[in-house]
Amino acid sequence: MFGYVKYDLPNLCVKDVMLYKALYCGLCKGIARSSGQTARMGLTYDMAFLSALLHNMMGVNIVVEPQNCFEHAVKKRPIQKTDALTEELGALNTVLCYYKLTDDIADGEHGRGKRLWFKSGMRRARKKYPALVGLVEKFMREQRDAEKSKTASLDMAAEPTANMMKALSEHFLSDMGTPDSLALFYELGKWIYLIDALDDYEKDARKGNYNPFAAAYGKGTRAELMAAHGGDISFLFDTMFYSMREHLARITFHFNRDLTDNVILRGIPLETQRVMKGEPPVRMNVKI
Repeated sequence: MFGYVKYDLPNLCVKDVMLYKALYCGLCKGIARSSGQTARMGLTYDMAFLSALLHNMMGVNIVVEPQNCFEHAVKKRPIQKTDALTEELGALNTVLCYYKLTDDIADGEHGRGKRLWFKSGMRRARKKYPALVGLVEKFMREQRDAEKSKTASLDMAAEPTANMMKALSEHFLSDMGTPDSLALFYELGKWIYLIDALDDYEKDARKGNYNPFAAAYGKGTRAELMAAHGGDISFLFDTMFYSMREHLARITFHFNRDLTDNVILRGIPLETQRVMKGEPPVRMNVKI
């Protein structure tokens, strides 16, 4: 579920790269406050994007100030000042990491040692944010049930994760949410699940694990899958991009939206093309 939400660097202003980095570092501190130090090992740019999106939609001002951190103990760097939203997103990051590793273990992959990094953080998150943790656990159970059914419907396979993102938008936005924000988060969740499944297509086939694309189109290599069914798969993702673009245009943002527009309108389609072609992931470690 992690690692696919990325920006398109050549079309992103320096100020927005700096903001993304500041949010990333601020989230790291938010994880430490809500879930403990070891849970910081699960820090992702995906959640930094969600932080940028929710802060903007909720009108919560982002304060960036020079700070030291564990990695940059000598020289201060611009870091977002941790607020209540960032702390709760840090807890969400921990919970999702814990369940991602739990799924990896269930699929026969390594991860038992790594999951220990998040065990204490899970307890802390459950105690401080019981509604948030309960929400994630509910949809994780539904996702497991959907996969156990071995459905050949890509829409049905992605529905629990899509609904989880929709429910998370309701949780954070509350009465500030709109039908367009619900739909945007739903489509983001659907995309996250399906792009991860497409990326794991060959690996799941080798291990005998359920994969919605294998259930729908049969097993083989990714090149064979795209040669035979690339048109259908492209149409599926293009439909999601169109829906995201339409709903995004009708959402009110309180601050500059260049960063989030770049990720949704450019970064996500580019990442989809990368996965469809079977190319290696692009690192987002940009030095400022």
